[in-house]
Amino acid sequence: MQNNKNIIIRVFPRKTNATPNDENVRFGNPGLFDQADEIHISVTFSWDLQKAEKLAEQWNMIAPVKIGGPATNNCKGEFTPGIYLKNGYTITSRGCPNKCWFCNVPKKFGNITELKIKDGWNILDDNLLACSEQHIRNVFKMLKKQKHPIEFTGGLEAKKLQQWHIDLLLQLKLKGIFFAYDTPDDFEHLINASEMLKKAGMIHKNKKHIARCFVLIGYPKDSFEEAEKRLKTVINLGFFPMAMFYQDNLGKNIKTKEWGRFQREWANPVIVGYKMKEANTRL
Repeated sequence: MQNNKNIIIRVFPRKTNATPNDENVRFGNPGLFDQADEIHISVTFSWDLQKAEKLAEQWNMIAPVKIGGPATNNCKGEFTPGIYLKNGYTITSRGCPNKCWFCNVPKKFGNITELKIKDGWNILDDNLLACSEQHIRNVFKMLKKQKHPIEFTGGLEAKKLQQWHIDLLLQLKLKGIFFAYDTPDDFEHLINASEMLKKAGMIHKNKKHIARCFVLIGYPKDSFEEAEKRLKTVINLGFFPMAMFYQDNLGKNIKTKEWGRFQREWANPVIVGYKMKEANTRL
């Protein structure tokens, strides 16, 4: 907890839905009356690292600066709620055993490291289902105590989904569970996950879309036709698709006006909801 003896200003290169917003949070260069003992610059995306360095130069005139966050290698300790993420978001593990070509998580955090479980209702773990069974059960035990609807924004890996996971999910008041269709290898596992969720009543054409799926688009050699095919396939499986545009470590991609228009269409809940409704009518 911050106090008058040790004021820490937290600076963020950009604001997201998860960014805290209290009296010691800033989103740019220091103001005329800013005073602090320490400055912590938290970087979520690797393509913001250069901006963070420029911010550090400015804030260093106020107080000593530390740069950390998921985009850096300085984000490996225990998770403290409400400091660098808004209250409600929590991280109970770091790392992932997979080595996907487009993902830097294993390089930064290695295999799974289980953390102390802190209260929250939006799980941001890189790969929760890769944790031990006891840790997963303890996370769900914590979630059952929360008064807010539960989200797994960090995503659940379809390949690792088992029936006992489904049984635990059914005990929660869910707002959203997220899967991912990043590579062709994911497809078979998404089919299995869809069948399990349908059997449990968690995917139903007349039910609110709890089960969602991030679909990676716009990576090298991708095409509009192939991207749309993947998105429609996800709809046919009963998941609500969410188009996520590929970016490399420097934030570079093949995004053109056409790709931007395509992504906005497939990331708009109203438009995608209409596409879901059309698909359900045909089923």
